[in-house]
Amino acid sequence: MPNSFGHLFRITTWGESHGPAIGVTVDGCPPRLPITAAEIQAELDRRRPGQSDITTPRKEADTVEILSGVYQGVTTGTPICMLVRNTDQRSSAYNEMKAAFRPSHADYTYQTKFGVRDPNGGGRSSARETIGRVAAGAIAKKILAARGVELRAYITRIHDIVTPAAALEAFPSLEQIEATAVRCPHPETAEAMIARIKAVRSEGDSVGGVIQCRARGLPVGLGEPVFDRLEADLAKAMLSLPATKGFEVGSGFAGAALRGSEHNDLFENRDGKVRTVTNRSGGVQGGISNGEELVFNVAFKPTATILQSQATVDLAGQPTELMGKGRHDPCVVPRAVPIVEAMAALVLLDHWMRDAAQNHTFEF
Repeated sequence: MPNSFGHLFRITTWGESHGPAIGVTVDGCPPRLPITAAEIQAELDRRRPGQSDITTPRKEADTVEILSGVYQGVTTGTPICMLVRNTDQRSSAYNEMKAAFRPSHADYTYQTKFGVRDPNGGGRSSARETIGRVAAGAIAKKILAARGVELRAYITRIHDIVTPAAALEAFPSLEQIEATAVRCPHPETAEAMIARIKAVRSEGDSVGGVIQCRARGLPVGLGEPVFDRLEADLAKAMLSLPATKGFEVGSGFAGAALRGSEHNDLFENRDGKVRTVTNRSGGVQGGISNGEELVFNVAFKPTATILQSQATVDLAGQPTELMGKGRHDPCVVPRAVPIVEAMAALVLLDHWMRDAAQNHTFEF
């Protein structure tokens, strides 16, 4: 079962939702990078459960412990192992799930493929696995920031509530995004989104949404022209996240409705540099970054576990009903924002290091 991601900056996540701990090993981080547990914790705090009244009430501090690869506040170039201990498991809430498959979960496919599964909280297929990704992403984000890259993700849609396009023209600040529990930088839309999440939760239901991610300050040249295209690796990274159902870069699916004369990004000389007049390509052309702002969207489905009785089958294939139990987000999207940022950072840094190894020297 592959659990690693990346080439030169490579991570391996491990652990289960209701096991003793969950974590990540980072291999390929350059030495002499100043990093502290507090910097990693700041990102984990954005992902952790119980942070607002629209997320799961599971209470986990998600306190990170750095076990290796850092000495006296700097990386040593050796593998960095980080763990977070699980402290608020309630496995009894999943007793019924041991004998029946939860609709739209990984239970059936996991059981059929491996012949065994951990039903407690979803085990390895739980979104709690993303703790390791966020911890590793915090390191990648710091390296990218030192090279002038700004990376930001935020919510543009919850259910049928959509942020006005005009409100997203400017590159939002972290403060604007974190100002509300729903992580939408447009206050009026955020208020409506929060109200919708609370309303569906009161009905025992759930909703999904869309996260937009943007990165500026990227150089020209990240990515490859064939299989390892930058957008292809970003798509793999994003669609590897639990509950994701769609990915698009730049104009995405809307671009299919345009003519070439409407869609093409014309080149111009701006301040001595080749730039594009528009950015429908989303910062990537021919699989390679073109120096413009990277823009992509990720769609998340409604949370599969709902507090309603649903028809399903048991391990023997016999019809039964299952009522969702446990503690779950009525909408996973707000807590997914830092996860999307983390995965984007991992892809961008890995490609930057690969480009440097092939064409340049890599220095901090």
